[in-house]
Amino acid sequence: MSEPRIELPEWYPDWLPAAPRGGPPRDHPTPERGEDGDQQNPQQPQHQNELRADPSQLLGPPSSPGLLPVDSRTDRSLTSQAGASSDRGAFTRAPPKQILVTPSEDRTVKRRLRGIHLFMITLNATLGTGLYWRGGQILELGGPLAVLLAFLLVGILAWAVMQCITEMLCIWPIPGALSVYVSEFVDAELGIVVGIAYWFTYSVSFAALVATSAALFDYWPALRDNKRVDGGVIYFAIPLVLTMVNGLGIEIYGVIEVITGSIKILFLAVIMVFMVAINVGAGPAPREHRGDSYWSSPTVFDTGAAQNWVTALFMSISIATFAFVGVEIVAASALEARWPGSRSEDRIDSGLSRRSDKPLIGSSVKFSAIFLSVLATIAYTISGVLVSLDIPRDDPSLPRLSWVTTTVEPVKDDGSGAPPSITTSAFVVIALQSQIPHLADIFNAFLIFTALTCAQTNLYVASRTLFGLTSRLDGGTGQPWLLRVLAWFGRTNRHKVPMRAMIFSSLAFSWVPFLQLKGGTGTDTAIGMFIEVLAEMGSVGVLIVWACECLAFIRYYHCIHRHKETLQAEKISQVRRWDLTDYNDYPYRSHAQPLLAYLALAGCIFVLVVANGAALWNGFHDLPFLASYLIVLVFFALWVLLKLIHGAQFAWVDLSNPQHVIKKIKTLHEIRLAAT
Repeated sequence: MSEPRIELPEWYPDWLPAAPRGGPPRDHPTPERGEDGDQQNPQQPQHQNELRADPSQLLGPPSSPGLLPVDSRTDRSLTSQAGASSDRGAFTRAPPKQILVTPSEDRTVKRRLRGIHLFMITLNATLGTGLYWRGGQILELGGPLAVLLAFLLVGILAWAVMQCITEMLCIWPIPGALSVYVSEFVDAELGIVVGIAYWFTYSVSFAALVATSAALFDYWPALRDNKRVDGGVIYFAIPLVLTMVNGLGIEIYGVIEVITGSIKILFLAVIMVFMVAINVGAGPAPREHRGDSYWSSPTVFDTGAAQNWVTALFMSISIATFAFVGVEIVAASALEARWPGSRSEDRIDSGLSRRSDKPLIGSSVKFSAIFLSVLATIAYTISGVLVSLDIPRDDPSLPRLSWVTTTVEPVKDDGSGAPPSITTSAFVVIALQSQIPHLADIFNAFLIFTALTCAQTNLYVASRTLFGLTSRLDGGTGQPWLLRVLAWFGRTNRHKVPMRAMIFSSLAFSWVPFLQLKGGTGTDTAIGMFIEVLAEMGSVGVLIVWACECLAFIRYYHCIHRHKETLQAEKISQVRRWDLTDYNDYPYRSHAQPLLAYLALAGCIFVLVVANGAALWNGFHDLPFLASYLIVLVFFALWVLLKLIHGAQFAWVDLSNPQHVIKKIKTLHEIRLAAT
């Protein structure tokens, strides 16, 4: 029987040389693996270690570049020029450098993370300074009711977005997942920009949190305005230590995340208990039971910032979004999640017509992806309400929007050791006013711990995002220098840690905190405003990514239902969402789809356009405009630039051809298999 030829798409250029089709058939077994997911016999023949895909499956037309190839130097398959011996197989036109589905050993990571590790990594990134700094700011801006509604509404939006991401993630937990979903189902260039925006968000957030920790250290008089401590310890030594921690093997790093996450949960519970105790009169001095007295006027707002309470609520929603940045991080860490089973036959094979009775990634990823947003919403809402019960909205100690002119005089330093309270967290202010000995110091120390552990996790996410973007780039001889440089970041060290991507992510914005040595930690200077703009841009960047993921899921959902009959007839596994006879074949069915995805997309657009723009309704201000719209403008400009460079059309990925859709799904399945 002659070997079947590759069916070349219409767009395939005639000038490309002929080459044989190499590699084993698609259903060739994968190497045997041990319980830890690592390959047990790395010396086996190369043809058993690399699964190859049709160029027509991986390469898109010029308007749709498709997946990026890995380093051509790892391609050891049998290839030849036109006219070589026909015993190699049928000849077809193909690119000179083939595309590998399975990357080389130095482009893979270890799958060692269990469910508890994934949960704590996501929790550490989500439970940052957003609650402890933004809660008091929202209270001052929109009153007690705005605190309740802002955290609750944004939490519901985060849950809806995660429903969409989780459904695709349970099928394809692959490197650069968020970028790949958009590239495959929406637009190739848009997917690349999503990956860049996601990396930028967490790389700049790493630097911004280091800068934030300096302001928290300034709480203590001995450390206030000490440039030696700021420059030598906070801005240099601490980021260095965090980078070294990230450089540890994933097994050790996962344990560290569990420990730090557990401490965060414990301290949050302690803070809630003290908030309740202070409300009922705890403290050395006799106090009245406050109860809900500060809720007598729940819609009182800052008239200097907004014209009416609805505007103040919209602005509060924009601020609350910052607290939920990180709930989607499970998509970045899933590439290192431990797969169920210890043998290759326990995993989904590349033939795609058969499946394992075990779930793709177990319940670990699903639990973190689905319930973390719910738990964060509950924690943020309860904590915010407790704050609103313990301090009035017009208390001059509450933090205010830096760009709003206010007639309220901040509390002066009374010698108690606290700096002007306007620069501190509402939780620290409440602890200070309670006069409970050392409680404010403990709270402030915990905020520093929260900021630095969140920075640690943000660096982890940034490094894995950059690794996912570059691990399949072709950096071989003859490629453009920029492509070779980017491909250099897609390699791991002997411990399977993407150190190159991590060091670059750490250094990319490491200069930002040092600017405070000249401008100070406040936001009343140009340097302070610049750093605050960078910090605010993080939440806007994540909102853009959320919106693109919702759009990707919508197109994926309609795609599989449009080609339902073909997918069912060919028994394509893990995408038959409608198949109730083989219910467990589909890993996770999110709720109320596709309506929920449309609502989530509309919610993201509302926050990006309306809620973020509400800060400008009472007059134009540089800081909120730059923080809200600069990254949006850069995002779309980069998208257009990539379109022009690739000569691509402004059109969505074509999902109308059922055979092309099947090839796309099979390719994603094989990338998933290769990642194991």
